[in-house]
Amino acid sequence: MNATTAPQGRRILWLNVLTVFSAAILIGAEVFGGAFAAGWAVANWAHLEGYAVHILQGLFFLCGVAVMVRFILNAKRVEPFVER
Repeated sequence: MNATTAPQGRRILWLNVLTVFSAAILIGAEVFGGAFAAGWAVANWAHLEGYAVHILQGLFFLCGVAVMVRFILNAKRVEPFVER
């Protein structure tokens, strides 16, 4: 009951999926919080105002997205989502 059967005889390992996405939520909160804080800090350091702060936060946010994508892909390799 802990796995679902797919047409090719694969089973989804829900415990691994839950583990990876739980870790992703925790790490994502830190990564994206740091990204927004870094955008604000760099903008203040460079004496930027207005939209420049939001642009820097957006750039750091995109870096955070790249970090999270790499985390999910690497975690999937360690904790496989399907079993054959």
